Amino acid sequence: MSRIGVLPIKLPEGVVLSRDGRVLKLSGSKGQSSLTLPMGIEVSQKDNVLEVTRQSDERAHRALHGTIRSLVANAVTGISDGFNKKLELIGIGYRAAIEGSELILQVGFTHPVKLAIPEGLGAIIEKNVITVSGIERQQVGQFAAEIRDVRPPEPYKGKGIRYVGEKVRMKQGKAVKVGA
Repeated sequence: MSRIGVLPIKLPEGVVLSRDGRVLKLSGSKGQSSLTLPMGIEVSQKDNVLEVTRQSDERAHRALHGTIRSLVANAVTGISDGFNKKLELIGIGYRAAIEGSELILQVGFTHPVKLAIPEGLGAIIEKNVITVSGIERQQVGQFAAEIRDVRPPEPYKGKGIRYVGEKVRMKQGKAVKVGA
């Protein structure tokens, strides 16, 4: 039995679930989301609680049970509260700006790096902290990872782009050799 798949999902106030065949459509205060259910997985609603069940104990159904439950729970959280990731710029002269639908990063290269902000996501810059927000967890995490990949934190001085709260293990650097 799936430990995650059997957990109920509580629908917050204001979230509406509708079904169109195998497609679940959720709408809430932040927007709308849809999810296609694979064969063998069912979602039932009782009052304000969703339950994900599987038809049988086949290997494919067992594998999808917890995954689909997590995807439905993420969709519910996304349209009610939203998701966000915060990244901080650490380094002298490191700056970020938003022009239109592009994020412009100046992180020690000879040129500014321009990243297009995907549709459905938002980015806010406060001092040297970039906040990426949206209703789809995967998209928010993917765009935050793309930003971090521009200049990952390096282990000698700690400069770069890192998630807020991320710990970077620092290295000591070269040891001075004592000659005779």
